[in-house]
Amino acid sequence: MCILRFDDVLGTVRTIDLSTPAAAQAAWRQIVDLVGRRRAPADAWALSTLETIRASVPVAARAASARALFGATPPAALVRVLAADDIAVGAPVLRTAQLDDADWIELLPALTPAARAVLRHRRDLSAGTLRALESFGSVDFVLSGEVAEAADVTTDVMAEPEPEPAVPSVPVESGPFQSLGSIAKTLPVVSEALRRENDNEAPAAEGEVFRIADVVARIEAFQKRRDDEPKGRAPRPDQQRESFRFETDAAGVLRWAEGMPREAILGTTLARQASPAQSGVDGTAAGAFRRRARFDAAHLVIGGAGPAAGRWLMSAVPIFDAATGRFAGYRGSARRPLSHEAPTRAPAAAGPSPDSLRQLVHELRTPTNAIAGFSEMIECQMLGPVDEVYREQAATMRDDAHRLLSAIDDVDVAARVAGGALPLSPQAVEIAPLVARLAGDLHLLAESRGALVEIGASSLVALADPAALDRIVSRLLGAAIGAAAMGETVAVRTLPAGTGRIALALTRPRAFDAHPGEAILSVDDEDSPASLLGVGFSLRLVRNLARAVGGALDIGDSELTLHLPAVVDGEMGHTASS
Repeated sequence: MCILRFDDVLGTVRTIDLSTPAAAQAAWRQIVDLVGRRRAPADAWALSTLETIRASVPVAARAASARALFGATPPAALVRVLAADDIAVGAPVLRTAQLDDADWIELLPALTPAARAVLRHRRDLSAGTLRALESFGSVDFVLSGEVAEAADVTTDVMAEPEPEPAVPSVPVESGPFQSLGSIAKTLPVVSEALRRENDNEAPAAEGEVFRIADVVARIEAFQKRRDDEPKGRAPRPDQQRESFRFETDAAGVLRWAEGMPREAILGTTLARQASPAQSGVDGTAAGAFRRRARFDAAHLVIGGAGPAAGRWLMSAVPIFDAATGRFAGYRGSARRPLSHEAPTRAPAAAGPSPDSLRQLVHELRTPTNAIAGFSEMIECQMLGPVDEVYREQAATMRDDAHRLLSAIDDVDVAARVAGGALPLSPQAVEIAPLVARLAGDLHLLAESRGALVEIGASSLVALADPAALDRIVSRLLGAAIGAAAMGETVAVRTLPAGTGRIALALTRPRAFDAHPGEAILSVDDEDSPASLLGVGFSLRLVRNLARAVGGALDIGDSELTLHLPAVVDGEMGHTASS
């Protein structure tokens, strides 16, 4: 049994049993996460522990822990450990790691050719790191062993290739290893070269031998023609491409294209809307991607001056794996827009229907409930011992999930009110206890704002649905308290408002002065401490719910007044009080 102490890493005295594969796998994930996010030092103990338990952790689990560091800035020592692992483990870290030139230069000799190939595809490395990386070119692409001996045997053939009717040859001016080096440099254009050449070549006759020298010569000839082409000039009309087909992966990144130079389009993503004047797709494609829906005539802009540059109209359908049903990406085509299809400002779209909002609410509530439930299980250690740092994160996740659930419920109620589908059952509700209870629920918000809440509610009884009235008053109080400044007092009072009516009046916070009158209803800053949906949404919800129960919301210059129907004594004709 191997017992490892975690006091140096986590700052707490604790032992973990690593005698089982499951325990070793859990320890690997925790150490990589803590060190990778710089919550623990990358000291000799942590790194040696990873080396010790590496063989007990499956490659899939090690790769998953490396992918989980996306967005983090792992230290160079951890990058070295992961990069020296299987390429499935090292690649996710090497694609995003941010190291100094000195750390990169020290790390490069320890990397495998496959790992260095990952770095060759990065476009954010410094010039010094790129020069150091290029110095490994002859090492990464040299042939060795039996393959090298086979290449030596073909040297004479490659030096003077015999002409063949079906495959014209071009003399090769360099030896086999130098030619292979040139192949490495021309990898981005190999496919395009072979495609262009094969369009003009007849298939090889039966019995003819495939010759590496011919392929090398054709690639080098294509590269020479490509280098001789004028740079920076706009394409001629006959070079301008008019259409192409494409496919994306599940992340929305274009991975395959046909009908245009691939280097101009591969890597473009459908997941994000491009900024104005930048290359990328518009909101039509990005919005459809989030919904996994088909889209038509979405705009794509490709920068540069090549044959693919300019505007395109894209149409695509989602594809799903036949075996698992999982979303696998998009397949579609793009074409040049016609003269009358120039991009114009789209008319304001109508708001979503209540039914679509309720469907959205259903799709959001289920995973959010799951997140809240699992975070509570982690916080309470129902699945086993959990370190303090993870319990704190689970508590934060739980609180955020509950806030999100509250916002989802508000959207659900708003959609039901808009669709006339909110069930209401009017009952007698005493106002004073209701206001006192809800103000108590909001005491933490009031303390965080440094605000005072004064309740002067009298004993009046409203006639309304209890659940709807609870939401109305809580959202109105939350909007007022959440906007209050340090030391500001929010006064709450109730008073009769005529026959069959009562009123609940709140002091209007000074922060609302920047939006006089009902202009506050249009403020959707999504920055209210009381609601994720903002002050404007909360007040609009209060107004619409008040109307649904037979009341109204009056937004004055100094007070927010909620008017509600009251319980009336039929014999006396007066508003009832408890």
